[in-house]
Amino acid sequence: MAAPSAHLWLWMPPLVLAAFYVLGIVREWRRGSPVRAGRLASFFTGCLLLSLALSPVAMHWGHMDLRGHMAQHLLLGMFAPLALVYGAPGTLLLRNMPAVGARRLMGLAGWRSVRVLIHPVTAAFLNVGAMYVLYLTPAFAYTQESPAAHLFVHVHFLVAGYLFVWSIAGPDPAPQRPSLRLRLLVLLLAGAAHGVLGKLMYGYGYPRGVAASPAEIRDAAQWMYYGGDLAGLLLAVMFFAIWFARPHQLFTRGRPGYPGVAR
Repeated sequence: MAAPSAHLWLWMPPLVLAAFYVLGIVREWRRGSPVRAGRLASFFTGCLLLSLALSPVAMHWGHMDLRGHMAQHLLLGMFAPLALVYGAPGTLLLRNMPAVGARRLMGLAGWRSVRVLIHPVTAAFLNVGAMYVLYLTPAFAYTQESPAAHLFVHVHFLVAGYLFVWSIAGPDPAPQRPSLRLRLLVLLLAGAAHGVLGKLMYGYGYPRGVAASPAEIRDAAQWMYYGGDLAGLLLAVMFFAIWFARPHQLFTRGRPGYPGVAR
């Protein structure tokens, strides 16, 4: 595995995200459009969590200790996506794009293949389902030997985690979003599946084929279990905030979304 200093470049993506978000916010202020401080703080918190998870120390700890890997997993796949999604970067992007570009982007989101990809059920399989494959098969042991696979896992955690959070409680506009009832069902089932995975890891010593003691594996499983519960609770808070704001949509499909301000 590369030395910790070799991972310094991984700090660049969070910095770039934060920089583009600031540019969008500045343009909003210049147009006289107020932006909620909570969303700004949330997005920056997400970037900070990403930077922490991708820091050289965290990358080294994650490779050497299963508990360190689980800490990275929680930050990249759960807590950072929660903060980033609540920051509503999609809405900010749409408001800072030319009208033609914004309409084309929303049209692209309406394609059947894209709607399948961003559907809560698909997002749940990509997020939680992929964890079953990673931790209950030899896949995890392989990622510890392959730097490219190791990096891919981190990228997948972040993208799948963001997609799942956004599909359940994202404030950004999107065409034909599933009903709140379906999103709630997926949220509950995904949380239960995540908890079961943590128990399997704790009770049966997964992942196997790695240089980790039984106590280390149990600790990592507990971190996953309780960290997942906390992240699920925060996601539920975001979801019910939408529910109480739009109770009439609980049993109906979401209306087509258009560029607007997520307040």
